[in-house]
Amino acid sequence: MSESEQNPQNPVPTEAPAAVQATSAPSSLSKKSAGGTDLRQYTMIIYILYMAAILVGITSIVGVIMAYVKRADFAGTEYEDHITYLIRTFWISLIGYLIGAVLSIVGIGIIIIIAVGIWYIYRSIAGFIKFNDNKPINAMGWM
Repeated sequence: MSESEQNPQNPVPTEAPAAVQATSAPSSLSKKSAGGTDLRQYTMIIYILYMAAILVGITSIVGVIMAYVKRADFAGTEYEDHITYLIRTFWISLIGYLIGAVLSIVGIGIIIIIAVGIWYIYRSIAGFIKFNDNKPINAMGWM
């Protein structure tokens, strides 16, 4: 007599659960935030806000606020490094612009502001290209 016939209340599991496990999608690829927003789309919106800041200026502030608000949702996903990269880009460029503004009194500040602007544009575009190509990014790197 088999074990499931001896105890009908607790049958022995068959191979069906293994088949179910094999078909489930990895959580990091399909992770959604609590509101149902796709994290990939959310990251893309932040990148677009950063690039729009090249012309408009204020949109990077909106982008960094969005990144901070959703940062916990990105933990453990493939987009976590992109969010960290974007946050660092904002703060480093802000500090660079402030240093440039102070040093513009001396005359060297304009060069610093231009250099920081080029760096910001490069990071925004290079990060977006890596994001769009599903490539990882070094969040702690300078370029």
